[in-house]
Amino acid sequence: MAFIQCNFASECIGIQTQIYAVIPEDNNYKKINYPVLYLLHGLSDNNTMWMRKTSIERYASEKGIAVIIPDVHRSFYTNTKYGMRYWDYVSDELIKFTRKMFPISEEPNYNYVAGLSMGGYGAFKLALRKPHLFSKAASLSGALNVLGKYDYFDENKELLSIFGSKNEFNKNENDLFTIIDNNINKNIKMPDLYQCCGTEDFLYSDNIKFRDFCLEKNMNLKYEESSGGHSWEFWDTYIKKIVEWL
Repeated sequence: MAFIQCNFASECIGIQTQIYAVIPEDNNYKKINYPVLYLLHGLSDNNTMWMRKTSIERYASEKGIAVIIPDVHRSFYTNTKYGMRYWDYVSDELIKFTRKMFPISEEPNYNYVAGLSMGGYGAFKLALRKPHLFSKAASLSGALNVLGKYDYFDENKELLSIFGSKNEFNKNENDLFTIIDNNINKNIKMPDLYQCCGTEDFLYSDNIKFRDFCLEKNMNLKYEESSGGHSWEFWDTYIKKIVEWL
């Protein structure tokens, strides 16, 4: 596998940003467009953490898939209230840029997205709002009930700076439950979903709420849980399972 650190100027967010790319190597130098996993980080992390804390490179190598890991700071993968267009970046510019730069497939059947915590929310939002781009999405300990977490972030008003107040919160764009309902009403085919969470995780109850909602809506959801908290030990175990599921 080739490990590439790529820095470039993003028009959407107006800054130099960084991605990590893990790309299978073909010693015969044939033109191969590899299946690709866009892998999203959590709230307190950056794009380096998946490489530093898990064996994602080895897991991807065993399956012959490329991995793209972007950096979006604490944005919740959203066009924020304070003006930074992180949703436009991750849902459009990032995909176009990586397809231009790396030998990765543009076929939806070979495009996947996954993430942990904030990134789990971002992965499901990306796949559910852009189902024509992705066939599968996975959430590890995802922050899947954003509206239900306003009180949790109330001390520093962080969600207010990203989404605005609860009254300003755009459910059609940012609430996973509403996005799913809208897709069902429009008869939009949605990607396969994989969801996992530790039973000691502080987001466990939100994950159960999302799981039950998906089951009620007859979504194609694979759900798994086991003992564990909001930890890299749990995420390293399950990202291996997710790569195998892909």
